[in-house]
Amino acid sequence: MLRKALGGCADLELALRRRDEHSYTLDLRFSLPDSEADIRLQRGAPISITLPRDELARLTLDPQQYGATLTASLFADTELHAALCRAIESAQQAGVPVRLRLDLDETAPELHSLRWETLHHPLTSATLLTSEQVYFSRYLRSADWRPVRLRSRSALRALVVIANPRNVGDYSPGGQPLTPFDVDHELDLIRTSLHDLPVTVISDAPLVNLTTITDHLREGYDIVYLLAHGAMLQGEPYLWLADEQGQAAVVASSELVRRMHDLPHLPRLVVLGSCQSAGPGSDATQSRNLALAALGPRLAAAGVPAVIAMQGNVAIATLQAFLPVFFRELQRDGYIDRAMAVARSSIQERNDWWMPVLFMRLRSGRIWYVAGFGEDGRDFEKWPALIRNIQRGNCTPIIGQRVTESMLDPLGDFARRWADQYGFPLAPHQREDLPQVAQFLAINQDPQFPREELIEQLRSDLLDRHREKLPDAAEQLSLEELFSVISSHSRQHSPNYPYRLLAELPFRIYITANLTNLLTEELRAAGKDPHVEVCRWHEELEGLPSIYDHEPDYQPSIEHPLVYHLFGISNEADSIVVAEDDYFDFLIGVSANKDLIPIAVREALADTGLLFLGFRIDDWPFRVLFRSLMSQEGRGRRRRYAHVAAQITPDEGRVLEPERARAYLETYFQESDIDIFWGSVEDFMQQLSGEWSQARSGGAARLRR
Repeated sequence: MLRKALGGCADLELALRRRDEHSYTLDLRFSLPDSEADIRLQRGAPISITLPRDELARLTLDPQQYGATLTASLFADTELHAALCRAIESAQQAGVPVRLRLDLDETAPELHSLRWETLHHPLTSATLLTSEQVYFSRYLRSADWRPVRLRSRSALRALVVIANPRNVGDYSPGGQPLTPFDVDHELDLIRTSLHDLPVTVISDAPLVNLTTITDHLREGYDIVYLLAHGAMLQGEPYLWLADEQGQAAVVASSELVRRMHDLPHLPRLVVLGSCQSAGPGSDATQSRNLALAALGPRLAAAGVPAVIAMQGNVAIATLQAFLPVFFRELQRDGYIDRAMAVARSSIQERNDWWMPVLFMRLRSGRIWYVAGFGEDGRDFEKWPALIRNIQRGNCTPIIGQRVTESMLDPLGDFARRWADQYGFPLAPHQREDLPQVAQFLAINQDPQFPREELIEQLRSDLLDRHREKLPDAAEQLSLEELFSVISSHSRQHSPNYPYRLLAELPFRIYITANLTNLLTEELRAAGKDPHVEVCRWHEELEGLPSIYDHEPDYQPSIEHPLVYHLFGISNEADSIVVAEDDYFDFLIGVSANKDLIPIAVREALADTGLLFLGFRIDDWPFRVLFRSLMSQEGRGRRRRYAHVAAQITPDEGRVLEPERARAYLETYFQESDIDIFWGSVEDFMQQLSGEWSQARSGGAARLRR
């Protein structure tokens, strides 16, 4: 598959695959920034190589010679060596760093025992990976198809776990007793390294058990730092955690991996701490660190986007230099492999500089973004125009399905569950496309099945994710009643709850692609009397009650706003647009009969500024919305207003290109002015609420300037 070089880097991939018991094949692929094409750097079939593992084992105390030997064997083929040189030279000429990924075959786990970080530069014979211009990772593929959703820099949280059982010294794996950690020292080091990130610490011995760790991880931490003793026992990494009495509990790492895999949201980065010492350490200590290094690829294979481990006995002084630099650089732009390169460069004078290793399944290397109007998070110059439009009733919010992702699993997660449960037969990358999977169910079961299944899935998801917020009899509540309870909790505990902030603003019409009653609940809580309308996109919906039946002259107002559900509502299963055929029928229906859309809604779409919240431009709802509603009459008047599209949190692997996305949207907007906010709805609503509050509390002078 063609792919573009990511993050302004030249993209160089070395793929090692098992050929037979003693040899492997090596394939090189290369691309430059702004190039849509991969370049396969060698001719013909992948080249066969043999790695001298016995000789490398004898060189473990000499990292310089180890790296030279590994490099020579890896690029013994002259054509392969020349190809690598060409790739590095091309990147240098283009003035960009190289993102070097070593793609290791999952059927050859022995490759992870080699010290790839000691590789040499093919031209200078110097160490390759102490350069800040080479971003290196061991790239691991995962059977976990959950997308990695980037988080806003301001939303990152870290969990620190230090396992120090009271009787840890009673254990002697490898013949040498385990040494208790200096917990205060370890906490000082990691807190200093994490700078201003919010940190939760679990270090009291009775709490450092699998259940407590899993419960905390379920809360959705982004960075996890785990410090624990480990050992390889019969080829399996084991960890010394604790039981509920604070005594040692020796746990197979496979159990930790299983529990993390089952979490609804995985941490984006796991850092596995090392058994530290001031010197080179014994063979037993080296073995214990190798146990943690062996855990790294298992966590990555289970779906954790990035794992950092130590492949040897790292000195205290090395970690004290490495960790603060790594986390400082990570907080600069969110690129893990770049932060690793800078941190490794900072310790290159030490003899254990090669020990930190990065296992990663991220193609871009990034775990967070800066929320704002552009990749650099720049400020929005048109806040005055947007605020004025809201004040004068000239702004209409259009709310997408992704607004609820903070309280509900993304609909793509529902699609994956259905694909697994009902044997969806198409390609893996289509398994998170809800309309496509729903279309399969509509054919495989019956047309109504995916609608009813979606309602059941929403209800089950609410019960699972929000059990602690719900009353004891929650199982007896309807879906709408569950939403009402959760909305009340969010209103009280989440200052940036999007629906509360939307309800407090003076909008007359709300157009929503969301199935829930959350917006209606918040409008009522704000003292308003909303009227709910559902698009009657097929004839069986014509009998639904309507405000226009008994108030034909109804005009939406701030006190009596209209909530218009475009793609259905949860308490009317027939109204829900979910399968591909539903979207096509919707498109045909509203295109053939424009009167299906109330005139007040059509006028708002044509003659107000539009505020898109919680869409992604390649989603079915977004595309159908534009095709059907943006073609309504009077669209030329839209160019009089500033429009904003607040994208939902970008997924990893989706290149953040605001200008291209803006150009794409403008093809629909007929040259109207539109600005794209990159970030979550919560990010945007927080900024909008701040601007609105400033305008109301005396900042109106800013609007007149």
